[in-house]
Amino acid sequence: MDEPELEDIGDYNTLKGSKKRGVWTVIIVGLLIGAVYVVVSSKYSKVNDSLEIHDPIQKVKLGK
Repeated sequence: MDEPELEDIGDYNTLKGSKKRGVWTVIIVGLLIGAVYVVVSSKYSKVNDSLEIHDPIQKVKLGK
């Protein structure tokens, strides 16, 4: 099996046709998935059952 060479690739410098549409499709799908993730994580990431911790120790003596 021969490896492709740059001279054999017709659209090396610029993408045209279906390859260009494929690249834009991947970019748009990635952005949509990211937007859905941000919306879902912001809606469901709020913690309602957190525990309050009251620590009576405010300062710790160091040394003697």
